[in-house]
Amino acid sequence: MAGPVRVMFVCTGNSARSQMAEGFARHFGRGRIEAYSAGMEPSRLNPFAVAVMQEKGIDISGQRSKGFDEAVARRMDLVVTVCGNADERCPVLPPEVKKLRWPLEDPAAATGSNDQILATFREIRDQIEVRVTELVRRLLPAL
Repeated sequence: MAGPVRVMFVCTGNSARSQMAEGFARHFGRGRIEAYSAGMEPSRLNPFAVAVMQEKGIDISGQRSKGFDEAVARRMDLVVTVCGNADERCPVLPPEVKKLRWPLEDPAAATGSNDQILATFREIRDQIEVRVTELVRRLLPAL
């Protein structure tokens, strides 16, 4: 493929899961993946997501929560929905835009102490890291 692979990660609020996926895709794609994230109901970047990604050496603090834009999604090579809500609400895309579904728990819904919430965010972060690593290997086999 000439140029970077364009990938959009979509969830409900674009506060945690899709933001972490975007961060991992940028990091592991090493400039060969153009990563985006969006939310069906954008809110704000979750500080717990920023903190657990920083633990991995990836700074997503400059990312912001963005709304899903169908016109932008239609220009992607791949759209990955990271929750059932986003998957159900994602419009039908052209056949050349591949779509994957990753039904991940929403760490932003975690309750309890800060340590308990961080533990949930770490668990979901690690699941996302495994999935994004495999995705990057499939999209960019030479890396």
